[in-house]
Amino acid sequence: MPAFASKISPNMDVFRRLIGGSASSAQNHEGDPSPPPPLVTKPVQTKRQFMHQVVTLAMIVCSALMIWKGLVVATGSESPIVVVLSGSMEPGFYRGDILFLNRPEVAAKVGDIVVYNTGTKEDIPIVHRITRVHAHSEEDIEDVHILTKGDNNYGDDVTLYPRGMYWLQRKHVLGTVRGFLPYVGMATIIMNDYPMVKYGLIGLLAVTVIFSKDDA
Repeated sequence: MPAFASKISPNMDVFRRLIGGSASSAQNHEGDPSPPPPLVTKPVQTKRQFMHQVVTLAMIVCSALMIWKGLVVATGSESPIVVVLSGSMEPGFYRGDILFLNRPEVAAKVGDIVVYNTGTKEDIPIVHRITRVHAHSEEDIEDVHILTKGDNNYGDDVTLYPRGMYWLQRKHVLGTVRGFLPYVGMATIIMNDYPMVKYGLIGLLAVTVIFSKDDA
């Protein structure tokens, strides 16, 4: 029996050590838990990023102005693109059509469709057809008198000219129509009729550009 007991005691001691070791390991694991996963936070826009977005918006505006000035130089017209606002030229052009103009260095002739502005503060560009031309000099294309009329109007445009003016001069002509896109300009008409829509769209564009996420 003593010999048998002496053979078992080491085994029991090893068993107790194994249990104690396992318990100790479990205690250490519970006492030192793994750190929680990091919180994902939305990046805060820095001053540098904000200024970058402002510069981007300014570049978009400047690019649009440069394109417009380039068209003015290429066409020779102060307003190379205009929108039809009335139905006086129907059925040729309808309200909302976009017209493309140029101002060639040639004499005006009957049948040309031109856009003119008499120069008064309240006056807006009008697109009508030339019905009569009085050229006073064959060499000087500026020395000419022009009468216009809308295709859908009963009378000529004398009633639309300022008081005391019965003819247009070439300086009043912004350009001759060379092409058009139907109804594309309706958005412009809506913004003119409802200015709040225009200001809202401009504000929305500015906010989108300034606060858009910079992936770079």
